[in-house]
Amino acid sequence: MTGWLAIAGLGPGAAQLVTPEVTAALAEATDLVGYGPYVARVSERAGLTRHGSDNREELDRAGLALRLAAEGKRVVVVSSGDPGVFAMAAAVFEAVDAGEPSWRDLDIRVLPGISAMFAAAARVGAPLGHDFCAINLSDNLKPWELVERRLRLAAQADFVIALYNPLSSARPWQFGRALELLREELPGTVPLVFASAISSTREAIETVALRDAVASRADMRTVVLIGSSRTRLIIRADGNPFVYTPRSAGVSP
Repeated sequence: MTGWLAIAGLGPGAAQLVTPEVTAALAEATDLVGYGPYVARVSERAGLTRHGSDNREELDRAGLALRLAAEGKRVVVVSSGDPGVFAMAAAVFEAVDAGEPSWRDLDIRVLPGISAMFAAAARVGAPLGHDFCAINLSDNLKPWELVERRLRLAAQADFVIALYNPLSSARPWQFGRALELLREELPGTVPLVFASAISSTREAIETVALRDAVASRADMRTVVLIGSSRTRLIIRADGNPFVYTPRSAGVSP
């Protein structure tokens, strides 16, 4: 049996946001590898062996998946959102780069998913309608000084910014510091969107001005969208504004 390895994105939460391509790969898989809560999102079935593991074990997961594929198994590594955005695709290729030479010739495919920033943006309108960037606030794999430098430069360049992993019990102060830094560089009126547990039953979305944002509103299931100086609100009767960034930098805010 010829093995293969697919690195698949399960989207932000709702089953209807999983792509048909990912669904087909899961139906063919003999082995499922991933962070335990993501593995749990895939239904059990006969012939599928599940390999759930704890957080921060990305390289171990990647090595296991590659070994299984080399043995002829049909392996799917699952991530939430898109596997190429702060997720397992990079970990798998890091393992390939540093691992067995034969792994380089395996059939490895990356199957895209809907990233949290795109799902969140769609809920509120079109805040990513002009240039934007994504920054992971976790400093587990990079120094906090680098995070601060990137935040400041992105704000100075007037990008819309999507912040991933803003707050956790292990990192309680970083998001608050990020808000302080952004307030130094951006107008306090810039819209900020807290989007938590998008597409799940616990979905919660709140749009506030940057000056009024409170760090404790976020958690690890929250993606934070920070507008540029040109991002606009369209006020609606229900109190939930549309948020959009004009496509042209020549359009005055």
